[in-house]
Amino acid sequence: MTLIRTNNRFYPSLMNHFFNRELVDWSNAGFSADDTTLPAVNILEDGERIQIDLAAPGMKKEDFKIDLDRNRLTISAEMESQNEENNNRYSRKEFNYSSFRRMFTIPVEVVNSEQVQAQYKDGILTVTLPKREEVKPKPARSIEIQ
Repeated sequence: MTLIRTNNRFYPSLMNHFFNRELVDWSNAGFSADDTTLPAVNILEDGERIQIDLAAPGMKKEDFKIDLDRNRLTISAEMESQNEENNNRYSRKEFNYSSFRRMFTIPVEVVNSEQVQAQYKDGILTVTLPKREEVKPKPARSIEIQ
């Protein structure tokens, strides 16, 4: 008996779905495990600091929680909104809840954890991680020959 594998595009079986997918689906890199969108992040580093810019429009600074525990920086947010409209003919109630959590591993030997700052402005959360003085690049110095 020969087994023939079929791939029906219209009614894929559960087994086909299970065996045809990768363990990590890199095509959904901007989505969490439950298909909610994760905010986009830019990470910048220069001689003075590491800066993380996280795009989260429509939120308030009170919605965010930022934790730094050893070498793990966690940025999370929860936002809940409700809208209710009552009329003598109908009643309508809508609610929305969204949350996310992003974690970053930071080099503790490089970052001055006592001076980490965060600012939320125009839909962008900026977390600034200043570098320790001893790891900042020093300017070249000229050595006099004797």
